[in-house]
Amino acid sequence: MTAANTPNTNDLEKELLGFLEGRTGTAWDADTDLFGAGGLSSLFAMQVVVHLEKTYAIAVRGADLRLDNFRTVRRMAELVERLRVPAAGGQHG
Repeated sequence: MTAANTPNTNDLEKELLGFLEGRTGTAWDADTDLFGAGGLSSLFAMQVVVHLEKTYAIAVRGADLRLDNFRTVRRMAELVERLRVPAAGGQHG
């Protein structure tokens, strides 16, 4: 089973907080508005997208590139979890 290799939301948040702290030199809260607090620029946000894609084997495309998905660490973790879930039975919408 791969459950041990699949981080949950808390683990994702911890990893992302560590990544951001390492890159910005600032400790962040999972609910801090990173753009409002000056933690993320649009260029750094794109680096975060690349980090998420490479680290969690996801593809962030189209509507998922909305600023709101990257405003807080909690929202980023939720995005990663949502994109990691395989489409069950080929959902049609």
